[in-house]
Amino acid sequence: MIFATLEHILTHISFSIISIVIMIHLMNLLVYEIERLRNSSEKGMIATFLSITGFLVIRWISSGHFPLSNLYESLIFLSWSLSIIHMIPYIGNHKNYLSAITAPSAIFTQGFATSGLSTDMHQPAILVPALQSQWLMMHVSMMLLSYAALLCGSLLSVALIVITFQKKIYSCLKNKNLFSLRKSFFFGYMEYLNEKGSVLKMTYFLSFQNFYKYQLIQRLDYWSYRAISLGFTFLTIGILSGAVWANEAWGSYWNWDPKETWAFITWTIFAIYLHTRTNQKLQDQGTDSAFVASIGFILIWICYFGINLLGIGFHSYGSFQ
Repeated sequence: MIFATLEHILTHISFSIISIVIMIHLMNLLVYEIERLRNSSEKGMIATFLSITGFLVIRWISSGHFPLSNLYESLIFLSWSLSIIHMIPYIGNHKNYLSAITAPSAIFTQGFATSGLSTDMHQPAILVPALQSQWLMMHVSMMLLSYAALLCGSLLSVALIVITFQKKIYSCLKNKNLFSLRKSFFFGYMEYLNEKGSVLKMTYFLSFQNFYKYQLIQRLDYWSYRAISLGFTFLTIGILSGAVWANEAWGSYWNWDPKETWAFITWTIFAIYLHTRTNQKLQDQGTDSAFVASIGFILIWICYFGINLLGIGFHSYGSFQ
């Protein structure tokens, strides 16, 4: 009973802290960026990480096994993984472009785990014989860490695509023969600028804005590549350790189980991403590889949730049923 109470308290503390962190991010984005508030949000994610770590340790002690036996525990671990990825740029004193992705993702996964699943799944259970192996911690933790990193990298790639195409659409409209329309729309404003002698200032502002967008695209591409590279490494380790575990449990390294098949498809897509990203031209700004990563985003959710919804195959232990 004490363990259950502590778990309940820690999950609510971490959920509340993440909610505050998201509010701080919205304030910095929509109102004004305050350095102290930004630092407070980073410290909040550290507190969230410590709270979820405490939950996992308590669950480990109470259940007697590493807490990755069902969907509820895996979602909490996924939220823990997202908090780790959030802190990586903060440790290196980099501007955290991942924060807009990791904080909402963490609160989504944790909120779904605590509110979207039945209370029966919240209770620790005895491991089935197939899961009673030292490979459980290695395989499942690597897979969930890879999901967290790949999801963050893929969402950054989606943001890159949106910003890039917004810029291209604007450039296309600018080059069209729409001078009369734009003139009628902006005539009064441009006349005001001419009267104030601010045309040069306006041109400078637009040039600065384009340069800022270019820098933003480059940083999104950089962090997307770093996150996906990290996730791809974890995914490779997870698949290899799973193959060894499968050989011990079922007598075969590969059985083309639905989970294994989709994991292999996901691995292939992100291998294509890394190949495309490494060989892309500088002027492409990562759009080709970003499209591949956006496909990978869908595949991750199919691999993680789709198979659990169906509850089929050898990997049906974490299903909703």
